[in-house]
Amino acid sequence: MEHEQHLALLGAIAQGDKKAFSELYQNTSKQLYAVSLKMLARKELAEEALQEAYVRIWHNASEYRVGKGTVLTWMISIVRYRALDILRYNKIRKEDELDEKESFDLDAPDQIGDSEQLLLDKCLQQLDLQQRQAIYLAYFNGCSHQEVVKHLNNPLGTIKSWIRRGLTSLQSCLTS
Repeated sequence: MEHEQHLALLGAIAQGDKKAFSELYQNTSKQLYAVSLKMLARKELAEEALQEAYVRIWHNASEYRVGKGTVLTWMISIVRYRALDILRYNKIRKEDELDEKESFDLDAPDQIGDSEQLLLDKCLQQLDLQQRQAIYLAYFNGCSHQEVVKHLNNPLGTIKSWIRRGLTSLQSCLTS
């Protein structure tokens, strides 16, 4: 039922129906915001990605193809790609800072306290170099797994294993 409703609304949006757009926004914005916030971890960036995604949805409603998944899946992919664009932009701005630091100094005083930061740094340093690099790229730089593959020049399965094992080790270290 939900897919059919979204499909009808998207068809109306393609014709320029602002009420349909408003209704689609009301029905989907919470889910899309959650996706954006999970990827970007900062409210203002998540809101920016969401706003830009809805602008794209408005302009590209006629490009949705039924055989390529549900309307919500299509919308989530738009939000996801917009969030990745924002992450890449922020990564480029931060690359100079990262080049100057040889350690994985993760200063984030607004989000975690100094003692938690020290513990996180300690636990990250205990990981294998490959695990640490993969986790850092995926979670702190916001790279997709494919981007990590290109950066570290290893197969996707290897990258996923490094991340999974590294996260397991981090969890053990942080909770001990």
